[in-house]
Amino acid sequence: MNLKHIFPILEWLPNYKKDWLRGDISAGLTVGVMLIPQGIAYAMIAGLPPIYGLYTAMIPQIVYAIFGTSRQLSVGPVAMDSLIVASGVATLAKIGTDHFIEFAILLAFIMGVLQVLFGVFKLGFLVNFLSRPVISGFTSAAALIIGLNQLKNLSGINIQRNNKIQNLLFDAYEHINEIEWKTLIIGVISILILVFFKRLTKKIPAALVVVVLGIVSVLVFDLNKIGVEIVGDIPKGLPGFKIPEFEIKTLVDLFPIALTLAFIAFLEAISVAKAIETKHTDYKVLPNKELIAIGMGNIVGSFFQTYPATGGLSRTAVNDQIGAKTPMAAIISGLIVGLTLLFLTPVFYYLPKAVLAAIIIVAVFGLLDFKVPKQLLRYSKSELVILNITLLITATIGIKEGIFTGIVLSVAMLIYQSTKPHIAILGKVPDTHFYRNVKRFEGLLQVKDEILIVRFDAQLYFANISFFKDKLEEFVINKGGRLKLIIIDGESINSIDSSGIYMLNEIISKYKSVGIDIAFTGMKGPVRDVLEKSGIMKKISYENCFMSIQEAVDSFEYNLTNKEIERKYFEYIKQTNK
Repeated sequence: MNLKHIFPILEWLPNYKKDWLRGDISAGLTVGVMLIPQGIAYAMIAGLPPIYGLYTAMIPQIVYAIFGTSRQLSVGPVAMDSLIVASGVATLAKIGTDHFIEFAILLAFIMGVLQVLFGVFKLGFLVNFLSRPVISGFTSAAALIIGLNQLKNLSGINIQRNNKIQNLLFDAYEHINEIEWKTLIIGVISILILVFFKRLTKKIPAALVVVVLGIVSVLVFDLNKIGVEIVGDIPKGLPGFKIPEFEIKTLVDLFPIALTLAFIAFLEAISVAKAIETKHTDYKVLPNKELIAIGMGNIVGSFFQTYPATGGLSRTAVNDQIGAKTPMAAIISGLIVGLTLLFLTPVFYYLPKAVLAAIIIVAVFGLLDFKVPKQLLRYSKSELVILNITLLITATIGIKEGIFTGIVLSVAMLIYQSTKPHIAILGKVPDTHFYRNVKRFEGLLQVKDEILIVRFDAQLYFANISFFKDKLEEFVINKGGRLKLIIIDGESINSIDSSGIYMLNEIISKYKSVGIDIAFTGMKGPVRDVLEKSGIMKKISYENCFMSIQEAVDSFEYNLTNKEIERKYFEYIKQTNK
């Protein structure tokens, strides 16, 4: 058994170079410091006490460093997954209760088990069912929900946590006169600092700057005594080992949320990891191994009271920019969070919740996707409809419902398009052997009345054979009575099922009975095998199978010329005998 295959750390650690250490330390320290305010903030999104965000910022990324194939990916809590945790677990337990915390930790365990199983059985391809429009719509809706849920901490308005955007807006409108202006000013200033500081430098975490300024402001001006809410006590010390408690009913209830998270979290991580991989040539990100790595991070983490974690875009980008060369940077980041848990949690006692709200709002604003809808408006309005429906259902009804609806619509659109694929009549480009779609080059191509050349750009299977047959009949009728040969260009046909074979048999017999031959050109090997085994080749005769369209046309014209010569010869003999 190759241990390097199971533990990628054995690949890079024995070959570790001294030159890498400086970049790994710098990146590890920066991301570690970044993770502290992020961990606390994202725990708030998940409806958990801040300490669980710090636990999640430490354990999963250390485990990922052992099993992961990306050398820059930073694993930990993220905004979107935190929202899914809050919305999913809230249906089973009240936010803030011990049961809610237990379920969130158990959710990490179930999600991790699913991801490991998907990785072991190489099921990473299943994530492809989440199309780009679905992801874009879901992400934008999640960003809006997360942002609006932070209005309470940003402005002091008493808004109840909710995952339906219309309820949040109505609640905010009803309590708008309750704005706590000192809290709002702190929040707005924090947002401005976060936005502009990032433009000045990316080497110093902007989130850390506003956290320090927020704590100092509270201590200097005693803001906590005049209505500004602060984080308060964060327990000190490292997480202890504890096996997640569960019942069968709880597992069943949490399974749909865990399945959703398993896919979403993997998609987030693999997208980020692949994007960073393009900048490096010394390693390759392997999707199924990434599933196992993230899954192991969540499984092990759940025994140390973490909630679901995955790769974070902003942290990974910083990790790469600062100069991380190996997962040693992630181990260092984890150690920084561990030191914070041991010695620095009292420092965050006076951190204003408005500052955390500002960090969250700025982070999720980057999730709002305006680029994809603009692109789809230009070239795929049907996918734009799917994006908008996913967004609306996610924002107004629920997260699971939005994702499920988006997937169903995407698959339905794919099935519909496959039943009516592109089919074209081809004509010859003058003075060449090339054949192109007559509709795209109207009036410029050479078309013979005796020959109909058809290209079908899809597999021939049960769902589209009626479309193929009907379109072919339409083309034949339009062609007129002089038609003698139908050439089916199979260059774009990847496969044919049994229904396609029955249909081909039918049309060959039908057109042969009215004096029209059928020829095949450019058929791929697997398709030729099916045609051979099914007897189609014998039925049309091997003489009507060609490598190219031009060969089929030349053969037809040659036979036509020979027949004409034979006809004239017999007429001559007939006249002579008279």
